[in-house]
Amino acid sequence: MNNDFFFWEGNPVMLDLGEVTLPFALSIPGLILAILAFLLLPGLLKGAKSDKRKQSADKHKRRRRSRGSSGKDEPAELTGWQSAGLLIGCLVAGQLIFFVLPGPTIEQFGPILIRWYGALFASAFLIGYFIGRKLFRDAGKDVALADRLLTYIVIATIIGARLGHVIFYDFDYYIRNIQEVLYIWQGGLASHGATVGILLALWLFIRKHPEITFFWLTDRLSIPVILGGAFIRLGNFFNSEIYGLPTDVSWAVIFARVDELPRHPSMLYEAIFCIIIFVVLIALYQYYRKYPPEGLLTGVFMIILFTSRFFIEYTKVEQAPFTETWAFGMGQLLSLPFIIFGIWVLWKKVNWRQPARS
Repeated sequence: MNNDFFFWEGNPVMLDLGEVTLPFALSIPGLILAILAFLLLPGLLKGAKSDKRKQSADKHKRRRRSRGSSGKDEPAELTGWQSAGLLIGCLVAGQLIFFVLPGPTIEQFGPILIRWYGALFASAFLIGYFIGRKLFRDAGKDVALADRLLTYIVIATIIGARLGHVIFYDFDYYIRNIQEVLYIWQGGLASHGATVGILLALWLFIRKHPEITFFWLTDRLSIPVILGGAFIRLGNFFNSEIYGLPTDVSWAVIFARVDELPRHPSMLYEAIFCIIIFVVLIALYQYYRKYPPEGLLTGVFMIILFTSRFFIEYTKVEQAPFTETWAFGMGQLLSLPFIIFGIWVLWKKVNWRQPARS
């Protein structure tokens, strides 16, 4: 084994907390009831308020005349603190209801392992959330929209990334083991699927918020998303996954958990490009004084990210075995539509005559 190469035997486990014994048993039916109540109560309360307003139509009309047509008399969305309080109340109520009733309980968790990948994945969403709030605030938008958007993004990313892996990379296996589609802790997330999932989530989001246009939203979302991509690829490095083909370049890495061959650190190549794209997007955002032409950041994001991904795939071990004899790998084929989409956005949707604000 050549000692000139970087030897990586990092542990994917960041912290091992062992087994944790609870001071009291938690009722499983109580937890289920609490989750259902937390999901359903906001809608029920909103409906109750609407019914009450309908019964007092005259008063409602007077309020609308006094407030204009701004819609401020609509039921307010729960704030973060109100949602947290509602969740705690539901959890307590669920446990109290089943306190005297027999049923399965949880008394011990563990062993609890905090993995680098999971911590970096969560950090990507957390940091992206605060960046998103800042971008909404810069545009004079209600930051509560960013709070609601986060829910859409988290769900869409996980579902889209998982289905992307299942459908495009290992469909034959999962169609015979359909129950394992839900086993996301075993690995298997595809960035192309995550991108499609996020785009669909944004489309659903703007249907409820027509005051926001699609490309205005994708422009601002591209900045935190690309930074999150760097975090996730770094997590892949800790997991020794999405590694490259054997090579003798001076920066090759020997992934001890894989074999003793020096390989391209392909996941780090992608992380570096994500950081470069992040810097480019921020520079464009600042050049146009925080108001870039709609679609500009989206197009740049799509073209640079997936073009770099197309060429980095030449250094990677093919993740879809059935494409090993094809001219292009699955990752390259999936990148092409996004590159074309980015070119179309810059060509057809961007107003290049829009000057930078003074």
